[in-house]
Amino acid sequence: MYILSTKSDFDSAHFLKDYDGKCANIHGHRWTVAIEAKGEKLKETGSERGMVTDFSELKKSLKKLTKMLDHSLLIEEGSLKPATMEAMREEGFRIMEFPFRPTAENLAKYFYDNMTEEGYSVVKTTVYETPNNAATYMM
Repeated sequence: MYILSTKSDFDSAHFLKDYDGKCANIHGHRWTVAIEAKGEKLKETGSERGMVTDFSELKKSLKKLTKMLDHSLLIEEGSLKPATMEAMREEGFRIMEFPFRPTAENLAKYFYDNMTEEGYSVVKTTVYETPNNAATYMM
């Protein structure tokens, strides 16, 4: 089996509603997302001969996802009052709402699921919220 790996970064803020600690307050991270995708055999013809898939395609797919989250506020649906959401949107803030709490663990699964939907045989995704703290999701 062959394993391909690539990474992409994005900057965003988040907070953890109802969390008992300093992460309950809005704070930012330089997130790094690492993905591993597998292939059983190499392509035998065409310009991708000798490859599982072209690295540029794998990187482009991951970058598309990280770019959507870059320079935004990641929040769980319903975690801010409607008036707060309206005021922030009126000010032009970019807010990405998720049906889950925006933890590194949940974001790892989010990237795993989305890259799988893009057609990759994902082995695992790892989301670093700091250079030393990461969460990995794999099936």
